[in-house]
Amino acid sequence: MANAIQSILAIEKEMVRDFNAGKVGQLMAHFHPGVVGFSSTRQDRIAGRSAMKKTFDYYRHASSRIKYAVTQPRVQVFGDTAVATFYWTVELGAGRPRHSIRGRGSHVLVRQRGKWWIVHEHFSRAH
Repeated sequence: MANAIQSILAIEKEMVRDFNAGKVGQLMAHFHPGVVGFSSTRQDRIAGRSAMKKTFDYYRHASSRIKYAVTQPRVQVFGDTAVATFYWTVELGAGRPRHSIRGRGSHVLVRQRGKWWIVHEHFSRAH
């Protein structure tokens, strides 16, 4: 189980790195083609990898400078299924103070043929 937790934490860390570097294609490689989820930017359910990509593109185009961070990740593993929960922050803009958006997130992952895939994502803003 420790290896599964480490693998999933590594995925979350890679996603932060890739998003901040503008490598959305690499970030999307962690999502199962049939992923579904909810975004903090829209009400409707998101279905499929291309629809999920649009939520990342929304933030990438929202500001000339963006920084995404994850804190306090926690992973629970149940065989070939896992849940990762975390707090997230998105900072927009280059000035001080930056516009900061905070929230909570979760990923449900499934291991298929040795690879962990995100099959569900839920992001919500903190109120």
